[in-house]
Formats: sequence, C-alpha cells, structure tokens
Amino acid sequence: MAITAQMVKELRESTGAGMMDAKKALTETNGDMEAAVDWLRTKGLAKAAKKSGRVAAEGLVGVAVSGGKGVAVEVNSETDFVAKNADFQKLVSSITGAALNVSDVDALKSADLNGKSVETTLTEAIAVIGENMTLRRMATVEGDTVASYVHTAAADGLGRIGVLVAVKGTDNGIAKQIAMHVAATNPASLGEADLDPALVEREKSVLTEQARESGKPDAVIEKMIVGRMAKFFEEVTLLGQKFVLNPDITVAQAAKDAGVEVVGFVRMAVGEGIEKEKEDFAAEVAKTLAG
Repeated sequence: MAITAQMVKELRESTGAGMMDAKKALTETNGDMEAAVDWLRTKGLAKAAKKSGRVAAEGLVGVAVSGGKGVAVEVNSETDFVAKNADFQKLVSSITGAALNVSDVDALKSADLNGKSVETTLTEAIAVIGENMTLRRMATVEGDTVASYVHTAAADGLGRIGVLVAVKGTDNGIAKQIAMHVAATNPASLGEADLDPALVEREKSVLTEQARESGKPDAVIEKMIVGRMAKFFEEVTLLGQKFVLNPDITVAQAAKDAGVEVVGFVRMAVGEGIEKEKEDFAAEVAKTLAG
C-alpha cells in the first residue's frame, strides 16, 4: 500500500512521533493506522495515543434527572450556529425530558412530544431552522441518587459534554464532584470488569512487546507486564483513577469516604466518534464566487 504524506501527518498528530518514525511505522504495518500506532508504542516512539475520535459533528447533549434515573441525549446539527439557536436548545431540552420515560433511542423517536412524535417534531424543526438535524443516541443510569454535570453549557442542562453519575447510598454532594471528574478524565469504564476485552488484550499485547524489547528474562518480563497492566487499569477505569479533587486517593475511596458507592456513569460528548469530511474553505469560497 502506498504511504501518503497525509497518512504520515495524521499518524504524527495522533502520536507525537517524528516524521521518519511515523513513515517507517506505516511502512512496517502496510498502512494500517491502528497497527502503526501500536508499532510506535512498542518501540517507545509514541506518546500516549490520542484515543478521542475526531469530533466533527455539531449540536448539543442534553441531560435530565428525575428521582433515581438520569438520561443523556445527543441531537446533532450541521453547524455550531444552530447549537446556539434558542429554538434548537428548547427542542433538545424537550426531547431530553421525554427521554426520561423511555428506555432507548428508538422508543424516544416514537415518544409523544406535545401531541406529535419526537421524530415528527424533529423533521418539522428541520424545515423551520433550515438545517439537517438527527437524534443520534441516548443513555441512562439509575441509582439511589443521580447527579448531572454539563461542561461548556449552552443553557440549563445543555452543552457539549454531559455527564451522569449514579450512586448507591445517601449522596452529600460527592456524586456531582465525581461527575465533574468524569468530564475531565473521560474514563473508559466504571471498573476493570467492565472494560472491553479487546481493549485489554490490545494493551497487554503492546506492553508485552515493549517488555520483550528490554531483553530481560521471561520471569522479569511477566512481572513487568502485571505491573504495567495494573497501571493501565488505574488510568482508564473511573474507580481506579486518582480523584481530581484529591489525587492522594482514588475515586472509589473518595466515594467510600463519603458513604456511597458509584454504580454507574455516562459521559456523552457532542460528535464523538463521528468523522466529517475536511472542507477546503478557500476552494469553497472560490466555487461560490464563480457561481
């Protein structure tokens, strides 16, 4: 496979590796971007891989809590101008409120909103606002108490990042603090048992290759891997992470000290995981001027 300058640039930006190292990694892996990241990490040539997907879609995330249930809903738009539109914000807020009474996004599309389905209401809003919009997803958590937090809020309960944290026990404000922690650290799962097995296996494979590069005996390598995997779990699981408000303890310990147990969380960011075509603004202007 031909290795292009754009591929090298993308790999450099995502790993912090040098140009020649990035090119060699792509050559060694036949242009497989994910494998190239692992190759660079194995050789110690990459900084921590930037796992966050390129966020391109616009819109808002809405969060709502009622009793022991919390919901987060993402509604996408084509531009951030629409996200600042009061009518759009009111629409997302209404859809989020309706989500409290359903279990998934398909049911939400069919849910009643002032005498019409959410899907119909959204279609009519597209005609009024003049821009395509989609109800992309929703997520729920339940517990004795659910706390919400919105980062970069556009309005009450609306923003680019919405977080919900559910706890068991009597909350004294710790759930909101943990929700803010989640917004900042973006953990991959609640605990080690909740992690995607494929993610764990991939990390273990990379760490094993790194350890073998040291040339140390197998017994030593095995201990190295155990230690490094423990560090990995500490970094990517919510309960294992150091609490941002008190780095001397973990989130699990902070919750325990407050007399609660974290039983679930949701972190939803606008557009995460969606790739959008990169636009050549100058070419677009030239095309417009040319008629």
